[in-house]
Amino acid sequence: MRSPFVFLLAAIGLVLLAHATPLNVIHVWPGYRTAESFDRISEYFSGQENPGRQTILRSQPAARAGYYFLVRLENPGTVVAGAVFDLHVISPASPAPRTFTFKADVPPGSHAFSLGLTGGDWPAMKASAVAWLLTVRASDGTELARQQSFLWSMPDAK
Repeated sequence: MRSPFVFLLAAIGLVLLAHATPLNVIHVWPGYRTAESFDRISEYFSGQENPGRQTILRSQPAARAGYYFLVRLENPGTVVAGAVFDLHVISPASPAPRTFTFKADVPPGSHAFSLGLTGGDWPAMKASAVAWLLTVRASDGTELARQQSFLWSMPDAK
């Protein structure tokens, strides 16, 4: 009688541990990309965008040109289904931060995500983000990773 109970507790603990495994943000590279930078030869034959070995998520899916955050994550656990990427950005156009939310599965191992602020969501080709904060959460809201630019953590001027 005691053995099934112990087994059940151990199984529940493993499921919770696997679900709560934090992700490691290896690096975040922000920068502007033109629509043409996404063209690959295979697209001319298939008519479909070829993302290569990364996941491309855009604030306006129909527009390719924009300011992208290339995020490399390391997931030491199992796949994180329905992860939520919250990207808070201060642009040169306004001191008020804007939040962009993207959803994607995070596979185990190392994987790159291109989070694009595209179309009218980015002011200009030459504009760069003033400051940013990225959080990655599990579908239940548990924070799995956080990374921010230096200026995001600057104290308010007095």
